[in-house]
Amino acid sequence: MKGVVLAACLVAGPLQAQDLTVLEASRIHTMDPSRPLAKAMAFDAQGRIVALGSVNDLHARYPGAKRLDAGDSIVVPGLIDAHGHIGNLGLSLMRARLDGTRSRAEIVERLRQHAAVLSDGDWLLGRGWDQNDWPDQAFPTVADLDEAFPDRPVWLTRVDGHAGWANSAALRQVERDLAGAWQPDGGRIERDAGGVPSGVFIDSAMDLVEAAIPPMDGDTAERALALGMRSAVEHGLTGVHDAGVSMAQIGAYQRLADRGELPLRIYALADGDQEAFAWLCREGLYSHPAGRLQMRAMKLYVDGALGSRGAALHADYHDDPGNRGLLLIQPDALEGVLKRARDCDVQVATHAIGDRGNRLVLDAYAGTWGDSSGHGHRWRIEHAQVVSPEDLPRFARQHVIASMQPTHATSDMPWAEARLGPERIVGSYAWRTLRDHGARLALGSDFPVESVDPRLGLFAAATRTDAGGQPLGGWRPHEKLTAFEALRGFTLDAAYAGFAETETGSLEAGKRADFVLLAEDPMAIAPEGLRSLTVQATYVEGRPVYERPRD
Repeated sequence: MKGVVLAACLVAGPLQAQDLTVLEASRIHTMDPSRPLAKAMAFDAQGRIVALGSVNDLHARYPGAKRLDAGDSIVVPGLIDAHGHIGNLGLSLMRARLDGTRSRAEIVERLRQHAAVLSDGDWLLGRGWDQNDWPDQAFPTVADLDEAFPDRPVWLTRVDGHAGWANSAALRQVERDLAGAWQPDGGRIERDAGGVPSGVFIDSAMDLVEAAIPPMDGDTAERALALGMRSAVEHGLTGVHDAGVSMAQIGAYQRLADRGELPLRIYALADGDQEAFAWLCREGLYSHPAGRLQMRAMKLYVDGALGSRGAALHADYHDDPGNRGLLLIQPDALEGVLKRARDCDVQVATHAIGDRGNRLVLDAYAGTWGDSSGHGHRWRIEHAQVVSPEDLPRFARQHVIASMQPTHATSDMPWAEARLGPERIVGSYAWRTLRDHGARLALGSDFPVESVDPRLGLFAAATRTDAGGQPLGGWRPHEKLTAFEALRGFTLDAAYAGFAETETGSLEAGKRADFVLLAEDPMAIAPEGLRSLTVQATYVEGRPVYERPRD
């Protein structure tokens, strides 16, 4: 890492040398409006920031401090992904990776390579396929997998996590008879003209197949979390809101935290109205003694995803007449869960993608708290992708946080208007409009649906283009954010969404020394350069959890 030197001064000062460190850098962006820039930052052995200012000032005040010379590096607050899936990211690194595949044949070839290392009888599991990237854009079938894998069960999760693709061997292990025209609540089984399942299961229908997969043991769960967290810190993340954590997963997190093996902060959201939510209501909001693991929130699903046509819409899909998507929970059931969450002081974050789904959630939140709630509940809508224009001002009015993922827009832009038509696209991926109405934007990625790399989110937010700079000027460019607004969404506003703005999100005296060293200044370069920022090091509580290998 160029220019970074740690050396202890020999001159005694008012504090012991081992108790204080002064970081020097070309520029420190604090995200603190009272002191937006600094050249030096002092923090103690517990990882608390003591002061910010000039290099001369801090060395004069703390002459006995250690010196961390970052040379010409730029420092920003630690980046926080407000919506990711650590366990799924780790599992995606352990299973067949299908992201970026352009055909069924390419998928089968990747699966053959992965199957070569499996034992006989093991399920072949993978994730990342997207039929929108294929020439015909049609859903796949069991026949696409059966020739290569006639006996080994295969289950492949779509890139968005809202659909799965099985072969015949997997369907033979499903306990329920799949024949007929029936459909599960909140889900859909794709069927051929004769009513036979074609191999694709959407939203809650996925449970039918996943119930047949052997459960994951505790060691595997811990390994998946460790791999996911390692990837996160390598990309500059010091915190993640893990959206949908089961009781088994929180147990795995706790074991890792007990051993001091959490390299970043995890804000865990319980996986819906299940065991973890009941535990929170019974035992109270949870915080691990080491301070890097919390669970005080729950995640609900109101609808599916746009790519698999499960997002709940007011009108038919423009490219699929008769289909208005799926509701994964009915309004009366949603209202009941929300009231229990309110009474337990549990924050609620609800997945809503379609315009009907978003209105249903806004209405339910209003019914729980009142339309102009000032209670500080900080309830959230996750994704908020397609919102009727008349509902956009309601986020600010109801104090609902818009937890959004900029790379969803740039991934979806090739086909989103085909799904929605020219009228409904107006209220979609509307970051600028929501922010201008006064809503708080907590930004994230939804990894592994998208890349874990927050630099891609900063780039997408500020340009609304793909990696090649297309479309010229950006897709629906009036919804762009500035680089500062995007960085705020991944720092201070993400911290606020997790009740942590007094601890993280900006670099201020009294807060945690969570920061990232960059080779380039995100506030000074052209927005097009945000995707290629160089992460030199990631620090949590003043200690490096990632350092870029030297060239």
